[in-house]
Amino acid sequence: QVQLVESALVQPGGSLRLSCTGTGNIFNIYDMAWYRQVPGKEREWVATRTHGGRRRYADSVKDRFTIIRYDDENTMYLEMNSSKVEDTAIYYCEADVWPSADERRRMWGQGIQVTVSS
Repeated sequence: QVQLVESALVQPGGSLRLSCTGTGNIFNIYDMAWYRQVPGKEREWVATRTHGGRRRYADSVKDRFTIIRYDDENTMYLEMNSSKVEDTAIYYCEADVWPSADERRRMWGQGIQVTVSS
């Protein structure tokens, strides 16, 4: 069964790194992105890393967050630096997954809670 599995790691110095890994029988993964959602609000786009290597960020996280993807791995990261209280949300990864050469799915991770306290 193909899934996107998310996890979080606090790095030395206090920055947070989120990970999203595609598991199962995967032919390829193209564009990958991060979204976040606060209860009662719509899901908000955070950043995208295209299969070709282009990276785009929402203005609210630009210059603070970095999206990283290694194409030979089905894994994407979001490095969160200079976090603010308003970054508190459930973070979701989203990916354009091809389980086979002729099947394409837009898939979501299970979501991971990030809480930034002052």
